[in-house]
Amino acid sequence: MSKTNQIQLSDHFTTGRLLKFTASPIIMMIFTSIYTIVDGFFVSNCAGKTAFTALNLIYPYLQMLGCLGFMIGTGGSALVAMTLGMGDEKRANRLFSMLAVATVGIGAIFSAIGLALLRPVALLLGATPELLPSCLLYGRILLTFQTAFMLQYLFQSFFIAAEKPKLGLFFTVAAGVTNMVLDFVLVGVAGLGLAGAASATVISQMVGGVAPIFYFAKRRPGCRLYLTKPLFSLRELFKACTNGISELMTNISMSLVGALYNMQLLKLFGADGVAAYGVLMYMGFVFAAVFIGYSQGTAPIVSYHFGADNKDELKNLLRKSAGIIAVAGVAMLASSELLAEPLAKIFVGYDAGLLALTTHGMKLYCISFILSGFNIFGSAFFTALNNGTVSAAISFLRTLLFQVVSILTLPLIIGVDGIWLAVVAAEAMALVCTGGFVVGGGRKRYGYL
Repeated sequence: MSKTNQIQLSDHFTTGRLLKFTASPIIMMIFTSIYTIVDGFFVSNCAGKTAFTALNLIYPYLQMLGCLGFMIGTGGSALVAMTLGMGDEKRANRLFSMLAVATVGIGAIFSAIGLALLRPVALLLGATPELLPSCLLYGRILLTFQTAFMLQYLFQSFFIAAEKPKLGLFFTVAAGVTNMVLDFVLVGVAGLGLAGAASATVISQMVGGVAPIFYFAKRRPGCRLYLTKPLFSLRELFKACTNGISELMTNISMSLVGALYNMQLLKLFGADGVAAYGVLMYMGFVFAAVFIGYSQGTAPIVSYHFGADNKDELKNLLRKSAGIIAVAGVAMLASSELLAEPLAKIFVGYDAGLLALTTHGMKLYCISFILSGFNIFGSAFFTALNNGTVSAAISFLRTLLFQVVSILTLPLIIGVDGIWLAVVAAEAMALVCTGGFVVGGGRKRYGYL
């Protein structure tokens, strides 16, 4: 395939070319976010509010463990893409193979740990005697197949680095369709409730996480990566993990903050508050997926040009990305304000009080969309530059410190609306820090400004 037909990491990127290359990762992340959303839709409408609340209560813990694959994938793809930019394709593939093997081993270990701690964690998160059995049922099924979930995250990043984003999209769409069809069959038709929803999710994760192994098992034309003899190096594994530590920090922080939200909402609104927040999270997953997908799509490009010491292209990528994110943020804010009630009705239209609470919370929460894209991209940009320290600092401030402070203080200052606006305040404070890191790094270290 010629260079004009296939976009390559070494290209100069116009806005159109950048959007074309990142379209597949964006759609890929949206489909990934659909897994939990589809589960929530069928559980809420077919199994009821109690099961829906239990799913949302235990999900932060499951997500926190699964994000280890995201850490290795994003950090590892930055390292591999930089190595490709330096011209050492053989080493890049040996590093890729090592990271795939490491993910399988780490996945098995953390599945066992996750299962052992599931019950005490569920109780810690506030599971009542009524909710606990459902939390344990859903959690045990997903944790048993946690390695597939981690591999899915891993390969999402490496399909982009391999210059095969459309193929990555194919596997993700196949997994998403599998999940939706099985949710309809197992939950909607067979009435299996949470067990059916969990089974649908893990089968779809096998499609997205295990099937790509067979593709990468041999060298293929037009694909820059393939599985070969691994380069076993704790130093390189550590470097990949530190590169991607911000993504781990983001997911762990989101899980911890989600648990804190649930505990605060249980106090303020009871189970209805947790259910309402669950709907907000589903919408947040989709809108954030656009920014995360774009950031994942641009990261290997940044890493490649960083490895090739092409400062002009780094400057070009940063400026064009800022414009794209600004436009997308405004569009997301407008659409989410208009669609707040219709979207809430999909999940909780059967309960008028819960619908009103969810709609009101969503209209306040979605203001954050105009800010969050810059912070998500900023963190990913420094991961791509192989600067895991700055990337982790942005993620820690944005997703943990500022959010915890806002969740605990804003309701005391402005009342219950403060809990919905906490994320807006956190994103605003984080944006100031992100801007400082970008300007400082661009002038003093990387030369892209």
